[in-house]
Amino acid sequence: MSAPSIVILTGAGISAESGLGTFRDEGGLWAQHRIEDVATPEAFARNPQLVVDFYNARRTQAHAATPNAAHVAIARLQANHAGPVTLVTQNVDDLHEKGGSQDVIHMHGALTSALCATCDNRWPAPLTMAVGAACPRCNAPAARPDIVWFGEIPYHMERIERALSAADIFVAIGTSGNVYPAAGFVQMARHVGARTIEMNLDPGENAGLFDETRPGKASDTVPVWVETVLAG
Repeated sequence: MSAPSIVILTGAGISAESGLGTFRDEGGLWAQHRIEDVATPEAFARNPQLVVDFYNARRTQAHAATPNAAHVAIARLQANHAGPVTLVTQNVDDLHEKGGSQDVIHMHGALTSALCATCDNRWPAPLTMAVGAACPRCNAPAARPDIVWFGEIPYHMERIERALSAADIFVAIGTSGNVYPAAGFVQMARHVGARTIEMNLDPGENAGLFDETRPGKASDTVPVWVETVLAG
């Protein structure tokens, strides 16, 4: 019998334990700004300095953060599971990579990347980006954070949907269940007969769609689940 194909979706909850706040945290970066002022194409057109400053702050915060036991456990699963393990994250930090994961699908972009709004070129973002920075390929002064803002289409959707169509197990970790299209992944997985598991501190908006829910901190629940999978 072949090893099961696993698709993992991670959200802000897995990074919160490493000190990176979620939308709903009081006192964090997001609490100081409205989404429509820092996370939309219109916001960038209206006040690029505010948007760039916001993502510079997020990048600095993420640069200093360290992965937790959940990130490390997922990397161990990827390295040791006999079947495919597709890791999709809604997070724009690089904690999965710091934890040892080699192939991470960042559906909402990455703080470590810069994007040219003119030619779509990507390059490693400096810790502090400048408004109007030039693209190293076309030289247009059109650099922006390589982030999928509200109203934009998430990255790598075809690859994600292919993985979901072949999934035997789908696991959502630390996700709110109310941001689409990611919130609909559980339904796609159920459609092909995959076993669906939610691991969350609090139940997500779509918790009722999962076959199993495992409440608790990701740093506690994920390593235990990974050990179970690897033990066969």
